[in-house]
Amino acid sequence: MKSILIVEDDITYGMMLKTWLGKKGFQVSSVSSIARAQKHIETENVNLILSDLRLPDRDGIDLLKWLGEQNLSIPLIMMTGYADIQSAVQAMKLGARDYIAKPVNPDELLKKMTETLNTSSAASKQMMHSPQTDDASAPNRPSVSPKQMMHSGSKENPVQKVTEDTSPSSDFLEGESDAAKQLYNYVKLVSTTNMSVLINGASGTGKEYVAHRIHQLSRRAGQPFVTIDCGSVPKELAASEFFGHVKGAFTGALTDKTGAFVAANGGTIFLDEIGNLSYEVQIQLLRALQERMIRPVGSTKEIQVDVRLVSATNENLEQAIEKGAFREDLYHRINEFTLRMPQLKDRREDILLFANFFLDQANRELDKHLIGFDEKASRALLEYQWPGNLRQMKNIIRRATLLAQDKLITLDELSELQAQAPVHTGMPLRNEETEKQQIIEALKQTGHNKSRAAQLLGIDRKTLYNKLKLYDIEL
Repeated sequence: MKSILIVEDDITYGMMLKTWLGKKGFQVSSVSSIARAQKHIETENVNLILSDLRLPDRDGIDLLKWLGEQNLSIPLIMMTGYADIQSAVQAMKLGARDYIAKPVNPDELLKKMTETLNTSSAASKQMMHSPQTDDASAPNRPSVSPKQMMHSGSKENPVQKVTEDTSPSSDFLEGESDAAKQLYNYVKLVSTTNMSVLINGASGTGKEYVAHRIHQLSRRAGQPFVTIDCGSVPKELAASEFFGHVKGAFTGALTDKTGAFVAANGGTIFLDEIGNLSYEVQIQLLRALQERMIRPVGSTKEIQVDVRLVSATNENLEQAIEKGAFREDLYHRINEFTLRMPQLKDRREDILLFANFFLDQANRELDKHLIGFDEKASRALLEYQWPGNLRQMKNIIRRATLLAQDKLITLDELSELQAQAPVHTGMPLRNEETEKQQIIEALKQTGHNKSRAAQLLGIDRKTLYNKLKLYDIEL
């Protein structure tokens, strides 16, 4: 009988899962924290771990790291109720065998568990019969390969970037607001088509991530994803960047160069800030899109190409057409479907989610261990207008993380927000002892179900975890 360990802080959900798996013939144990999981693993035999991503003491990713440090090859499937596929992929890179979104589909979970256990058994038998085992066959080998970046020449090209990785980026959060859900529903719908997509949105809203996500969800996912920064393309070198050149085509052409269209053949080409292209370059681009044929500079041979086009801009291209700065025929060619990126100020429900997400990133980068934001800082984050959107927030929180001396970020570390933050309305701050008692009472009322307790308190679950740590509330 296979032994399963469930690491889940939602006690009711954990018991329900334990009961169901027990009926399927597994020997199941359940714990509610990383610390208890480690103690169980040290004293009991475990064949498979099902771990929640977010836990009271640490993340499920910390459990993965601990398993690696202890040289334990126990397979782990990550469960997440945060629609946080990026973190799930990060977990897989650290050794998780798979991930599954909550609420869990029982049949899907059972299938993943069976596959994982069978793979683990096969790996164990191979190791027993093989005199030598290299890293490539190690049981904890990440099942998602690291991102590989390739460039058209021997030197890095800042204008053209070619990516063959098809896993979702681990450094982005999609959000849970209505605006975010609508955007990514549209992304899923258009990804499966071959339509040209125009992503319209202000700087810092995540346009490149959306472009990459379209590629990842498309039938071209296994092919290259090529990014061209149109704002960095000099007019005189644009043809070379897009279509390549042959040696000797012009002064400085010392070797053949592969252009973006050939590099992206079969895949997706992403033209970032397409509104910055000169009128002459627009003509060349339109011809290539219409004819699906390109000719490298200096060559007499034409090359047929098949690419999916995704473009992005922070400009109003319709106004640019009226001014004669952008070709109308090119606009219609690139704009078979439009995605409009919401600004951060218009997705208030996501502000604290992103703030904590960027805090987690900054903690890892700066080797800090902050747990969140105090009440005044949280209010300032929510009330600020965020003209620079996500990019601005990431930079501000990174700086605040570096400056913070305590466990929580305060207004002192968020000085950039003070100029635009509105004057406090006079709403009384809760007394700390009163707040602590309210949290304890909410946990009692919900049977220590933290998701329900957070809803009862009017805060998100991450904030509740921060408060539990701040007030040292034992569960």
